[in-house]
Amino acid sequence: MLPEKDLANPTLRQVIADRREIAAMTRERVSSPLLTLRFYATTTPGKLVMLLLAMVFACALTGWYSSASLTDRSATLEDIVSRAEPQAEAAEVLYSSLSVADAAANSAFISGGRESPELRSEYTDSIATAGTALIAATDGLDGGTAPTERDKRAREDLDTLATGIPVYTGLIETARINNRLGNPVGSAYLSEASALMLGTILPAAQRLYEDRAAAISDPQRTLTVPPWGVYVALVIIIAMVAGTGRYLARRTRRHFNVGLLGALVALGLGTVWLLVSGLMSVAAANTAKSSGAEPLHTLTTMRILTQQARSAETLSLVRRSDPGQLDTDFERAVDRIHNDADALSRSPNHADDPALTGPLDDVTSALTRWRAAHQEVGRRLAGGDFTAARSLTVGNGAISTATGYNEVNDGLVKAISEARTTFRDNIGNAQRLMGFTGTGIGVFCGIAALAIVAGLIPRIREYR
Repeated sequence: MLPEKDLANPTLRQVIADRREIAAMTRERVSSPLLTLRFYATTTPGKLVMLLLAMVFACALTGWYSSASLTDRSATLEDIVSRAEPQAEAAEVLYSSLSVADAAANSAFISGGRESPELRSEYTDSIATAGTALIAATDGLDGGTAPTERDKRAREDLDTLATGIPVYTGLIETARINNRLGNPVGSAYLSEASALMLGTILPAAQRLYEDRAAAISDPQRTLTVPPWGVYVALVIIIAMVAGTGRYLARRTRRHFNVGLLGALVALGLGTVWLLVSGLMSVAAANTAKSSGAEPLHTLTTMRILTQQARSAETLSLVRRSDPGQLDTDFERAVDRIHNDADALSRSPNHADDPALTGPLDDVTSALTRWRAAHQEVGRRLAGGDFTAARSLTVGNGAISTATGYNEVNDGLVKAISEARTTFRDNIGNAQRLMGFTGTGIGVFCGIAALAIVAGLIPRIREYR
């Protein structure tokens, strides 16, 4: 017990009251961990610990997000080169081979009697190529319990092709046998076969190609956009580290913290790496789209129209009647091919590319010769000279629709090969540029987190 005179001292009474308050607060904090944490968070070491945990978590999250996002982008690019583009090529080869087979069968029929070995070989080779392309186009089709709508449509078209091609070849063989025997019914079988090809098989092949082409173009809409989310995440974590450095400088009177400087350097290097590789990858993806995928789709459409025009041309001779709609289809297809060739040649993306404009110029010139020969065939047919018309259609002379068709087709094949090479090369470059970027950004974020821990732990220990 303190003497009464000491208790009467106001200063002493204040000290005793303060101690009692502190003791009460201590007991309250001990009984409530949450209050203890709130109290500790208001102190300088508590603030440093929270900053440390926040920045380490931000580094880990940024590293994971960057690695996952960029690795996914790289995987998408690799999938385009290794799976989607070969499937689109197979679908295009499938359509072209079937069209060539139909045109060859028609040409062989109008040759009369025993067809030439060249036309027979062209027909059989085209059917065999179509079978191989059909298998390649089927690769990667989802056969699981929950296929997508795109897979369902592709499966229906593949079923149509798988069942329709054998029926078509059977009709062609029947027409061929009757033609060699001199039976007029052969032309009916050939017309039925061509109707099956033009009305059922080729539309299914064209839909399949368009579906496979969309599988290439759809991912490119995202691949041609920089990974803005990763940029934003890196800028935020850099701002957090810089802000913490300024806070430490004010509180500790030390202008530099080696750990935070190391973190800034690591994050800066990661950002520069991403800027360089990301922008170069996007540029390559844009080039693949503008100079590869887009002209490739147009050129493939032009080749499809070329096959349609040839089929209409040869089928009109098989029927030996007024070509009517078939001639209209031919003219419409040739006009579209000519317009598309001019548009591609004048396009700013291709005007300075002789590897593409050269074949397109050849296609334009060949179209003129093909149309002139086709008009001459029409005049011979109108005059009743079927033999001359047949010779101009299946012959190999300079004035021949077969020669014009072959020149147009060869020019388009060369242009398609060039566009496909441009597409694959640029997509491959984009994939290689992004290949290790995601992992690299993740490593730099990990280094930054370790540097932050090494820089802040000594500052926190100073308050013990």
